[in-house]
Amino acid sequence: TVGLSKAQQGRLHPYTQIVEEIQQIFLTMGYEIWDGPEVETDFYNFGALNIPQDHPARDMYDTFWTDTPGHLLRTHTSTVQIRAMQERKPPIAGIAPGRTYRHEAVDASHDYQFMQCEGLFVDKEVTIGHLFATAQTFLKMLFEKDTLDIRIRPGFFPFVEPGFEIDMRCVFCKN
Repeated sequence: TVGLSKAQQGRLHPYTQIVEEIQQIFLTMGYEIWDGPEVETDFYNFGALNIPQDHPARDMYDTFWTDTPGHLLRTHTSTVQIRAMQERKPPIAGIAPGRTYRHEAVDASHDYQFMQCEGLFVDKEVTIGHLFATAQTFLKMLFEKDTLDIRIRPGFFPFVEPGFEIDMRCVFCKN
């Protein structure tokens, strides 16, 4: 920083800042942070999740396959959770933040590369209530708000049962 004024010094990229903040919040709740390869095998990306061979996600028009047979750029961070479950015995709690890749038409709200963060909590007597409380605690800490207006509703996702969507009213908007 020799010769640089305070205004000229660098800062962390906003992406790095938010990832670090998300990780810190989950660390305070007792979760581990898991990482895994961005180039994955067919098994970890699809097979271990019971995604059928004829599923459209496996198509070369939806997934970035590499020149190495059976290898691709991961399409989600579930691959990291699978590895965590193979390496650990319950109870386990962790999140897998990271870059993922999908063959998308690029526009204002879509890109071929995006950040995803998935969490996993496995233990005896864990309920959906724990999921809801974790989500609410995370959102309160992320937005630094003591109260939030959230809505939990059923949602259909082909590989998740039961599925839920958690909506949150804008914490910055004025009514």
